[in-house]
Amino acid sequence: MRELVVLGTASQVPTRHRNHNGYLLRWDDEVILFDPGEGTQRQMLLAGLPVTPLKRICITHFHGDHSLGLPGILQRISLDRVPHPVTVHYPAGGQAFFDRLRHATSYWDNAEIVPGPVGAGFAVETSAGRLTALPLRHSIETYGYRLVEPDARRMLPELLARHGISGPAVGELQRTGRFGDVTLEQVSTVRTGQRFAFVMDTGLCDSVYALAEGVDMLVIESTFLAEDAAMAEQVGHLTAGQAAAVARASGVRKLVLTHFSQRYQDAERFLDEARKEFDGPIVIAEDLLRVPLPARRPAP
Repeated sequence: MRELVVLGTASQVPTRHRNHNGYLLRWDDEVILFDPGEGTQRQMLLAGLPVTPLKRICITHFHGDHSLGLPGILQRISLDRVPHPVTVHYPAGGQAFFDRLRHATSYWDNAEIVPGPVGAGFAVETSAGRLTALPLRHSIETYGYRLVEPDARRMLPELLARHGISGPAVGELQRTGRFGDVTLEQVSTVRTGQRFAFVMDTGLCDSVYALAEGVDMLVIESTFLAEDAAMAEQVGHLTAGQAAAVARASGVRKLVLTHFSQRYQDAERFLDEARKEFDGPIVIAEDLLRVPLPARRPAP
């Protein structure tokens, strides 16, 4: 299963209808929690999500609405005796903040938490693909994340049968790229890898476009509307129109807007503004919403 579970969508402070940030990406066996703000543990309970499958946690920056839920999640990992290591990625310059959140209160620390500081050139291979990060433009050190699944090949049974290949010979063909005179390319087609990007608190910069380039799903902040564009620029945030323009320019397939300022009461205004810039699928994130990744792109 590949889906995004939205746990919280508010910026700066929670509201009666929106919790602090929190986003859980389920990508087959790789389960990644992004930006656990205050209350994330409870939101996971309401969404029916245990902490046990978590493989890693990615924090974009150490503002409270993106990280104050980390202590509760880490303590719950210990309480539930999660049997595997859980890696936490965070801006390397925020090491002091991570250390404080890691041991914010007294508890029986029964978890294997692996620090994974993020800096220039960060990249790590996961079971879902390569996870990379790029610096964003905000008031403190901030990174966006990008997950890229490598392309693979899908075997075509009718072509295998035409060449008389079956059983163990199929496995050999996949491993070596050839079985006798038959090459892998003759009996298979490209299975395009899927791509995901997570972009929070930032003004427009080159990294926003680089992270979003060609992704199947872009989760991106749209704190403000165009009427407050000057304020967005001043404090390092995006408007809904800017986020949608990034999606259009970058060839994004599905756009998920989130991180809404409490100053706006009608979320449909974000959709109206974004629709002027992007004609693909747009999701206005709501707490506890589940958003499936689009189906794979057709083979080239």
